[in-house]
Amino acid sequence: MLTDLVTSNLSEMSKALAKTRDPELVEDFLRSLLTSSEVDEISKRWALVKDLARGTPQRVIAANLGLSLCKITRGSRELQRENSPFRRLLVTAGYDVPERIVMKRGPRAKAAACDD
Repeated sequence: MLTDLVTSNLSEMSKALAKTRDPELVEDFLRSLLTSSEVDEISKRWALVKDLARGTPQRVIAANLGLSLCKITRGSRELQRENSPFRRLLVTAGYDVPERIVMKRGPRAKAAACDD
């Protein structure tokens, strides 16, 4: 089944990446594994999580990174979850992450209809 294939291979890659102490190897691996548009998308998502942790309003993030408010809202919700992997990885990377992330939408904010 495809789900088993995804789960087992993602788990195996995660374990291998967690064991390496070579950031250059990890970056080279990711650039080899992913297309340039996938690298761009993942980099923007990491940037949006960092911006959310800094308290940057969602509309500013959307304008700066060219991302939809739906993606940013999803990132914000993930960052707010208890024991959030986003939060834990930001802390691991050396970022100061506030205990509570406040969703700031900016001027004329409306709730967007998103497909998660």
